[in-house]
Amino acid sequence: MRSGVCPDDYTFPFVIKMCCDYGEGWKGREVHGVVFKLGFDFDVYVGNTLLLFYGKCGGLRDVERVFDEMSERDVVSWNTVIGVFSGCGLGERAVEVFREMRFREKGNSVTFVTVLPVCGLVKEFGLMRGIHCEVVKVGLDRHLMIGNALVDAYGKCGDMSGAMGVFDEMVERNAVSWNAVITSFTYGGCDREALDMFRLMVDEGVKPDGVTISSMLPVLVELKCFDAGKAVHCFSVKLSLDLDIFVANSLIDMYAKFGHPVKAYHVFNKIKSRNVVSWNAMVASCAQNGLEMDAIEHVREMQANGESPNSVTFTNVLPACARVGFLRAGKEIHARSVRTGSSTDLFFSNALIDMYAKCGCLSVAQNVFDISMRDEVSYNTLIVGYSQLSNCSKAIHLFTEMGLIGMKHDSVSYMGVLSACANTSSAKQGREIHGLSVRKLFHMHLFVANSLLDFYTKCGRIDLARKVFDHIPNKDVASWNTMILGYGMLVLSACSHGGFVEKGKQYFNEIHGLDIGPNQTHYACMVDILARAGFMEQAVKFIKSMPLEPDANVWGSLLGACRLHENIELGSWAAENLLKLNPEQPGYYVLHSNMYAEAGRWDEADNVRKLMRSRGVQKNPGYSWV
Repeated sequence: MRSGVCPDDYTFPFVIKMCCDYGEGWKGREVHGVVFKLGFDFDVYVGNTLLLFYGKCGGLRDVERVFDEMSERDVVSWNTVIGVFSGCGLGERAVEVFREMRFREKGNSVTFVTVLPVCGLVKEFGLMRGIHCEVVKVGLDRHLMIGNALVDAYGKCGDMSGAMGVFDEMVERNAVSWNAVITSFTYGGCDREALDMFRLMVDEGVKPDGVTISSMLPVLVELKCFDAGKAVHCFSVKLSLDLDIFVANSLIDMYAKFGHPVKAYHVFNKIKSRNVVSWNAMVASCAQNGLEMDAIEHVREMQANGESPNSVTFTNVLPACARVGFLRAGKEIHARSVRTGSSTDLFFSNALIDMYAKCGCLSVAQNVFDISMRDEVSYNTLIVGYSQLSNCSKAIHLFTEMGLIGMKHDSVSYMGVLSACANTSSAKQGREIHGLSVRKLFHMHLFVANSLLDFYTKCGRIDLARKVFDHIPNKDVASWNTMILGYGMLVLSACSHGGFVEKGKQYFNEIHGLDIGPNQTHYACMVDILARAGFMEQAVKFIKSMPLEPDANVWGSLLGACRLHENIELGSWAAENLLKLNPEQPGYYVLHSNMYAEAGRWDEADNVRKLMRSRGVQKNPGYSWV
C-alpha cells in the first residue's frame, strides 16, 4: 500500500490468515479496519477469513458481529461459525446456528463432520438421526470422515447399536474409525466390549495410534487387568508410541492406580517434553500410594521446571498434605490458588475443606466452605470433620441444612453425623437420625449399620446395638469388632458402677490383649473405674500413659469423678482440657460451673458462666426430625 499498489479481494484473505496463524490480534484488527475503509467488508471470502481470525484471536462477540454484518454468506461462512462455537464449548449455540443454516444454505461434508460431534456432546439424538438420514439421502454416507463422525456421535448419545451399525456398514475404515467405536464403548461404560474391539482391531492388521493406546489403558484399569496393561505398554514400545505424551501420561496413571508408583516414575522420567498433565499424573501417583512428601516435592519441582500448577495439581496434592498433617504446605497451596484463580473450582475447594478439617483447623475449613461452591461432598467432608472433633451440634446442623436445601444424604452423611453423636454420647439426636435412616432406607447399608452399632455401644445401649447387629444381612469384621468392644464397654461400665476396680483392670487388660485393642471409650471407662473409686492419682497416671490423645470422654469421666469427690483442683485441670477440645459444648461449662458452686466457690462458678457467654455458647434448643 505504501508503494501505491491497491490490495484486492485476494490480498486481504491471505494477510488476515497470516495474522490468524501467528496470533497477531491487534495487527489483524488493523487490517480489518483497512478492509472496512476500502469497502472489501462485503466480500464473502474476506468475511469468511475474518470469521476464522476472530474465532482464534478475538472473541465470540466479534465473530457474531462479523457474521451478522455479512451481506453475503456461503456454506464456508456457516461452517466456520459452527466450528468456532463448537471449539469454544458452546455446543447448543452451534446447534442453533446449524438449524438456522438448514433454512438458508445446503450443508456439505464439512458441515456434517463439524456438527455431528456437537450433537453427541449435547445429546441431540433426534437431530443427529436427522443428519444421518440427510447424509444417506445425498450420498455422503460412504465418506470416511462422516462415517467416523457418525460412530462418535451415536456413541456419545449412548446408542451403541447405532454406532456399531454405522461402523459395520463403513466400506472404508482407518484407525480413527476403530478409535471412535472403542471410545464409544468406553464412554458408555462397556469396558469389556472396548477391549474386544481393540483386540479385533489388532487382529485385522490396523495399526493402533496414540489415541488408541491412551484410550485403552484406563479401560484396563477399570477391568483390573494389570497384566494386560503391561502387555499394552510393551506393545506401545514396539510401535514407538511409549514416548507419545498422551500414551505416557496414561501409563503413569495406570501404574499409579495399580499401586506401582516406581514404574510410574520410570515412565515419567523418560518423557522428554512433560506437560501439566504429566506432572499432575505423577503428583497423583505419589499421593495415592502413600508417598505424600514426594507428591509435595513434585509440585515444587514442577514449578522449578517452568510448569504452572493448576486446580487439578492442587486437588491431587492437598489430600497428601492432609494425611501427613502438613498444614504449612496446605496453606501455601491455598494462597497460590487464590492468586491463580483456582480457588473457585469445586473439586479444589472440597479438597481444601478436607485438608483443613484433617489438620484440625475446623474454623478455617468452615470459612472455605462458606465462601465456596458446595455439593454433597462439601457437606459430607465438613460433617465428618466436626464428628472427629466431637462437635455433634455443628455436624447435625450441616446434616439438617443439606436436607433443607434439597441435597440428598448418602451413606457418608449418615456415617459422619452418627459418629458425631457417638463421640458425644448424644443419644436423643442419634436415635432421631437412626429413625431418619430407616425412613430413607439407609439403615441396611453396611457402613451406616456399623455406625449405628458404634453409636449405640458408646451410648451404653448394647441391647439396641444387638438388635441392629442381628438385622445386618452381611456382617463384616468391623461389625463383629464393634459388638465385641461394645460388650467390653458394658463390662467395664458395670465394674465402674459396682466399684470392682481389680476386675475392671483385669477385663481392660484382656481387651488390650485382643488384636482390635481398646478404643477411647474403653480408656474413658477405665478412668471412670479408677476415679469413681477415689484412686485419683492412678487415674491421672493412667491418662498420661495413654497411647492415644485423650478425648472428651476421658476428660469428662475424670471431671465427673472430681465433682463426686470434690477434688476441685484436679477437676479444673480436666475441665481446662475439655474446653480446649470442644469449646462450643455447653454441657462442659455447666458441669464445671456446678462443681465450683457445690464447693461454695461462687466467684469461680460465675467466671465459668461468663466465659461461656463471652464465647457465645448456648444450650441447643430442642427440635423434631418429623
